[in-house]
Amino acid sequence: MGFMSASVGLTRYRIVEEDIPSTLWHEIEDRLKRNAFRDIDGSAEERSFGWVSFDNMLDPDFALCPPEKGPYLAFTLRLDTRRIPPAVMKKHLLVAMNEAMQAMREQGKKFVTKEQKAEIRDQVELRLRARTLPIPACFDVIWDTDKQIVSIASTQSKLTELFEELFTHTFGLTLEPLTPYFLALQLLGKDRQAELDEFEPTVFAQGGA
Repeated sequence: MGFMSASVGLTRYRIVEEDIPSTLWHEIEDRLKRNAFRDIDGSAEERSFGWVSFDNMLDPDFALCPPEKGPYLAFTLRLDTRRIPPAVMKKHLLVAMNEAMQAMREQGKKFVTKEQKAEIRDQVELRLRARTLPIPACFDVIWDTDKQIVSIASTQSKLTELFEELFTHTFGLTLEPLTPYFLALQLLGKDRQAELDEFEPTVFAQGGA
């Protein structure tokens, strides 16, 4: 999902650190490249993720589009995932189990052990992953360097957790979600935090008779 779409769901953060080293701004592109997306089309890896250009998901080197956009930084988190359809896995696992049972009978054995079943399943999954193309997904990121507000075009909890970890690993900075509570605290000031903590949620739906 991207910010150039007709509609977008996003998650906003603030940078926790008040004093950001001035040297960081000269290292942005190099840091993005060191944590860039790595293609897994030719492997059997289950997933890969990293940074790519905001304008082109095939540009992990930022050769076509640098991240600097005036006072903003724009780049994209790309996540490629291999997903084996359950029906396909079930079919090939059944075939492999039948072949294993036949081999056991030829050896005079009556059953496949639990350990052998687990090994067969792993082999089938690895073989199918190698034959399955990864599905790419891209999530745009905008960093307002004046206000130190970072936004990502996603509201998925697992994806945002991945983003937070990769962002901190890349830039050495910590993100804090801009939740309604934090925005209210920012507006009212810390002197009224106790008052804010005592608020009780309002129930808008009327209970049934």
